[in-house]
Amino acid sequence: MNRADSFTIGKVTGVHGLNGNLKVWSFAQSVDTFGAGSMVLLKMENRSGKDYRILNATAYKKGVLLSLEGVDNRNSAEDLVGCEIRISRDQLPEPEEDSWFWQDLIGLKVVDESRGDLGVVADIFPTGANDVLVVRSGNRTSETGEILVPMHRHFVRDVNLDNQVLTTRLPEDYE
Repeated sequence: MNRADSFTIGKVTGVHGLNGNLKVWSFAQSVDTFGAGSMVLLKMENRSGKDYRILNATAYKKGVLLSLEGVDNRNSAEDLVGCEIRISRDQLPEPEEDSWFWQDLIGLKVVDESRGDLGVVADIFPTGANDVLVVRSGNRTSETGEILVPMHRHFVRDVNLDNQVLTTRLPEDYE
């Protein structure tokens, strides 16, 4: 499973009980992303990973409690703490209209309709209302070299994944 064709959907943060259950910090909006029968890759940074089949996933506190085939005791579960959980893109439903996977937006060139090139999408973070794009530029467009753009139709006018360009319309006094 390569990075372009897969998504990180969570990270193993601990173990639960003696039967190999994993506590997962989920990056997905729904526990359904961890569907029973789905294949996932668990991998530590800079190391090869191993594929596992999901047996069960349930919402647990602020994350997910995950049961994997072949991980049936606490010792084998503890070896997976810290691993990223990656899933193949073809196991995920396509995003709804005017929605995108964050991974697809990272690295897009950002062009404002009146200001021109603003930089590239370097990061995204959620807020209560909208996700916010962190746009970084080699040219210092603000004191920090970053512009925060709400992922809202009033500000984001077009996302063209084929051309790798995101077009914005920011207010004149926006910094």
